[in-house]
Amino acid sequence: MTPETNRDVVPTKGDVGGDQSVGNVDDEFSAAITALSSAFGDPTRRAIYLYLRSHPSSTVTEIATEFSLHPNVVRHHLERLVAGSHVMVEKPTKSTTAGRPAKRYSVADAELSVELGGRRDDLLVALLERSLELLGPEKAEAMAAEVGEDYGRRLAAQMGPGDTERSVRSAMGAIAETLTAHGFAARAENTGDETSIVAESCPFGEAAAHHPVLCAVDRGMVGGLLAGLGVEDSATTVQLRSRARGDADCRATA
Repeated sequence: MTPETNRDVVPTKGDVGGDQSVGNVDDEFSAAITALSSAFGDPTRRAIYLYLRSHPSSTVTEIATEFSLHPNVVRHHLERLVAGSHVMVEKPTKSTTAGRPAKRYSVADAELSVELGGRRDDLLVALLERSLELLGPEKAEAMAAEVGEDYGRRLAAQMGPGDTERSVRSAMGAIAETLTAHGFAARAENTGDETSIVAESCPFGEAAAHHPVLCAVDRGMVGGLLAGLGVEDSATTVQLRSRARGDADCRATA
């Protein structure tokens, strides 16, 4: 799907070509707006986020009491905010009472900021590309997958695992929202026994087109997120397709 071109957008320095660079900026803008709409499009969700900014370490019960909501409604909104990495689940503290301590939530970043221009440092991009060339395709892809997996596990830790093991399908839905918040404009698609995450936008831009090994970062991130979220089958294999490699779309399937 190709978004309409915004004639007033000025191409960023790191993009190549007039119309193509405008398209890249539009994709990044669309991804950012999609992420914001998913996280803050609901007025109750916005109110809960603002409440957490001034009342960190709040529990579901405390938030439900504040807004006269059912705890399940609060949990739904918190899950969406956590999936977008706007809110984090704090590590439980030791309790002197019996039973599991209540989860506490805080904003992930008190200074919420959204970059719509997708700025890149050309020197760092050039350094990355040269490093990939020196490593060779096999080592470069292995490194990209490892970096993506480590990052995916860190994101999963911020999202907070559920009380029970998740299925692959439910986890992939949460992962799609998280990747969207990180510039991928992703959605989950279910086909038979398989679930795919389709990304409409790539935050790596032209670097991925020149070095398709970078697409292994996506595969690693999805695998790391699945493992970190505690899916039922920890041995799930993630298959990757990407436009940079000549495929019709960018898709990670588990």
